[in-house]
Amino acid sequence: MYMNKSLKNNVAIVTGASSGIGYSTALALSRAGLRVAVGARRIDRLKELESQIIDRNSDSEVFIQRLDVSNKSDCNSFVDAVIKEWGKVDILVNNAGLMPLSYFKNGKVDEWDRMIDVNIKGVLYCTSAVIPYMLNEKSGHVVNISSVAGRIVFAGGSVYCATKHAIAAFSEGLRKELSPQYNIRVTCIEPGAVETELLQSITDESMSGFIQATKKMETLQSEDIVNAVLYAIQTPSHVNVNEILIRPTAQER
Repeated sequence: MYMNKSLKNNVAIVTGASSGIGYSTALALSRAGLRVAVGARRIDRLKELESQIIDRNSDSEVFIQRLDVSNKSDCNSFVDAVIKEWGKVDILVNNAGLMPLSYFKNGKVDEWDRMIDVNIKGVLYCTSAVIPYMLNEKSGHVVNISSVAGRIVFAGGSVYCATKHAIAAFSEGLRKELSPQYNIRVTCIEPGAVETELLQSITDESMSGFIQATKKMETLQSEDIVNAVLYAIQTPSHVNVNEILIRPTAQER
């Protein structure tokens, strides 16, 4: 890992920070000396995160605000508040996401809409909110937490996979547009099965076999994905880590 690049006093925004990968990422970035702004819908969990960060290091700087990434105004006001607080945004970790897997024939339209709103629109809205500031500085790093589902498609995951394929495509398009000319790096991280709350969002009873198989597997931990985030952002500025696909050793597909 590149440890020679200091991230101290860089400003990072982490979405979906109330649990799992987002929560762990915020803790790790704070430990690395960054100022961390965290957003999620569950403000009580963000307050817990803030307390944990401060308890570990009273000099740590953390900003919390309720954030629904599917609401463009929320995303804009969140980023504006961070700029007002610290004057810049160096890193955006688009982590917020949903995975209510279901067989398409079961017609769970509300769940499809919510996935599209959070998994796609949320990434677009948050990225759109930070890009003007990164363009002004000709520097920045956008890290999109996608999924192995952004590379493969499986029965019961058609809509979820579609949202994650969209993020893979968006990440590459963003890189081509912004990296060579504006020095804004883009990384798409694609985890396999991770021990998070995502399985709890599955309401389709016909997906029970998938849930049980995943629970039996030795899955990745949030910290495994955090290590990938740290690797990508700690590389020298001339290195653009575009994709990281990381699966549990036991995961076949």
